Amino acid sequence: MVTYKFSGLLQNDGWLIPAYVSVDDQGKIISISNQPITTPVDFDLNVYALPGFQNAHSHAFQYAMAGLAEIHSTTQTPDDFWSWREAMYQVALKVNPDHVESIATMLYSEMIRHGYTHVAEFHYLHHDQNGKPYDHLAEMGERLVSAAKNAGIGITLLPVFYQRGGFGKPATENQRRFISTDAQKYFTLLEKSTAVCKHYQHAQTGIAMHSLRGVEPEIVKEIALQSSSEIPFHIHISEQLSEVESSLSYLGKRPVEWMLENCNLKSHFHLVHATHLTQNEVEGIANSGAHVVLCPSTEGNLGDGIFPFIDFRNANGKWSIGTDSHIGLNPFEELRLLDYGQRLISHKRNTFYSREQGDAGMFALHAVTAGGRKAMNQNDAVFFKEGNFLDTVLISADSPLVCSSSVKNLLSTIVYSSDISQQYGTISKGKLFMNSVENESYVKVKENFQKCLNDLGLR
Repeated sequence: MVTYKFSGLLQNDGWLIPAYVSVDDQGKIISISNQPITTPVDFDLNVYALPGFQNAHSHAFQYAMAGLAEIHSTTQTPDDFWSWREAMYQVALKVNPDHVESIATMLYSEMIRHGYTHVAEFHYLHHDQNGKPYDHLAEMGERLVSAAKNAGIGITLLPVFYQRGGFGKPATENQRRFISTDAQKYFTLLEKSTAVCKHYQHAQTGIAMHSLRGVEPEIVKEIALQSSSEIPFHIHISEQLSEVESSLSYLGKRPVEWMLENCNLKSHFHLVHATHLTQNEVEGIANSGAHVVLCPSTEGNLGDGIFPFIDFRNANGKWSIGTDSHIGLNPFEELRLLDYGQRLISHKRNTFYSREQGDAGMFALHAVTAGGRKAMNQNDAVFFKEGNFLDTVLISADSPLVCSSSVKNLLSTIVYSSDISQQYGTISKGKLFMNSVENESYVKVKENFQKCLNDLGLR
């Protein structure tokens, strides 16, 4: 057993101050109390503990190119999502399984350092450089699970069904590593991926369709209608305006409109980005109980557009956050980008509020914890509870604004003013990870990552 003492622990109804939390040898919570305990305190930390964040959308290999697509042509050639995608393909065509494991281990270690304790890995890099399946079909998925285990983060592996190059179009040569030609091949891959997750206690799988343009819509419909509410179903949707236009041309419907009419959306569906929506689509998603997964730093970097969050909030929509291409990795920054984008277009400041909850920080934490856990196939929205694993991000109580804050303003002070320098560390599955780039294991991971990028000729 290990016992932590925190200056405060955020519960769903407010702060527990101080807080004593004991965990068993597996990292599961045995007890939570604000009263001193008789057993020794192993870690007496001057920190405030918030629930660990869930990163609900990740393409791990893309971390290798974060920051490399910002030198723009001075010609008239547009630089947009589609030109960025071609640059991404060149990275995808280079990496081998060792590279992927090195990149993912570094990325997941950075996620832990920033306060994420679980990641949904939207994984479509399935085959070798020639587009041939590996002898072990889930080779790449196994490397991602291994990376998560080494980093100490939980993972929901989402092997992606990727079939087409666009609406009614065959896959391109640059997409050859992604492709499953039919549903049977995809489900075989999913079965093998589920098997590799058994090697890590904190790994599981879900279903993922790349998009309506990436899989024949009728197959998406068939799989969606047959999918079990016991596992999450993730899909890219309506990210780009041209995607919506192509869907209208091919299907006679907008992507989300088509999904609402054909796929019986429920709470286990997670629509990634969903940037371009009509009011009917906004209300349709919310009324169905489906979630959206918002990735503000990537959506901003790619020029996707701004999600109609205020309308979605007013319809009681459910949502989570992800870092997608990993141009940014701080969950607090994702929340602020989301909020400030809405403030800029609405000219109002109360983005994060509801009739029940006016505290912006608490509104955000309630939403992303419940929605993020649902995206991982964890249905418990209680921040901390006996029997659950202890997953928490730790904020130094000594930082100037935090130590001067009243309890009433404490959480919003953390959400709106903190940065990585104020994050003391993260506890994932009961294990403390200090926010340090100097510890031996982190240094080794970074060295392997640097060697990997040198091998790839990146940077």
